[in-house]
Amino acid sequence: MSWEENVRKVVPYTPGEQPKNRNVIKLNTNECPYPPAPGVKKALQEFDVDTLRLYPDPSATVLVDALAEYYDVKSSQVFVGVGSDDVLAMIFMTFFNSKNPIIFPDITYSFYDVWADLFRIPYRQIPLDEDFNIVKEDYMGKGIMGGKPCGGIIFPNPNAPTGVLIGLDFIEDIVKANPDVIVVVDEAYIDFGGVSALPLIQKYDNLLVVQTFSKSRAMAGIRIGYAFGSEKLIQYLNDVKFSFNSYTLNRTALTLGVEAVKDDAYFKEIVGKIVNTREWVKNELKELGFTFRDSQSNFIFATHPDYDVVEIFEELRKRDIYVRHFNGERIKDYLRITIGTDDEMNILIKNIKEIIKC
Repeated sequence: MSWEENVRKVVPYTPGEQPKNRNVIKLNTNECPYPPAPGVKKALQEFDVDTLRLYPDPSATVLVDALAEYYDVKSSQVFVGVGSDDVLAMIFMTFFNSKNPIIFPDITYSFYDVWADLFRIPYRQIPLDEDFNIVKEDYMGKGIMGGKPCGGIIFPNPNAPTGVLIGLDFIEDIVKANPDVIVVVDEAYIDFGGVSALPLIQKYDNLLVVQTFSKSRAMAGIRIGYAFGSEKLIQYLNDVKFSFNSYTLNRTALTLGVEAVKDDAYFKEIVGKIVNTREWVKNELKELGFTFRDSQSNFIFATHPDYDVVEIFEELRKRDIYVRHFNGERIKDYLRITIGTDDEMNILIKNIKEIIKC
């Protein structure tokens, strides 16, 4: 018997390429094109390095309290972790433990099936319709796997990589129809055009809403994610966290995270810039013949009826412009294009025109 027979083998998540050359236009990982709030820079410059010899607060109290105040919830309804990926992994580990499969869309954030495999959680992927919409009835009553019980539900809103947004009533219908399992709404991109499901946590004790500092708060490099839910759900999450790693967020992350939350004006300013640029890019891509759903995120998921998107992807890469291509059967003819600055998007459009000779 080999020791390898006892290794937990999984197919890992594949992140977007991080090019070594910094002189590229990087539109492949949905990062914010603008720097963090000025207060973040100031706090980093004034940070007391000597405190790094001490463990951080395991309860992350200063950040939890700042988020609670900003979103008008109790601190006991907030959970924080090392990016929303860490928060979501803790949720999988904590709540998805029945023998019934959890369900999520077939076209969605590709970490969900990785966590399910890692934690030995059965799962079922529910197909989006031909226009990349979640079909609500598939997540309710007899629509769930032919009427069979599920072990939990998770989906992003807006969805990734499609950018399609669903409304609050739609979400509430799913939560209300599934009182015996945890429903997770992954809101990594909600600030770019949607209404958060956060108010529903006061009404339903089986709902968790997850957000992140990585997109709209321009702090992907510092790794902060958070979840909102009933006090009981958050307590269960903390119990698992303290059984796994008590010191998840370091002192730097806690300090800088608080400063990012404080500067609401800057937060709204950069979100507004990204949304305005996104709408301009939509018009430009339409004029070039691209088709796509009306994205409410910080990216556009586009295809072209007359050109091979893989060739466009590869030619852009040769020109040091990085966008994202996925190999999934239903989405292999699409490119996911992150919204950058106006200058970056002008260069992108100019190069696409040259590639397709418009």
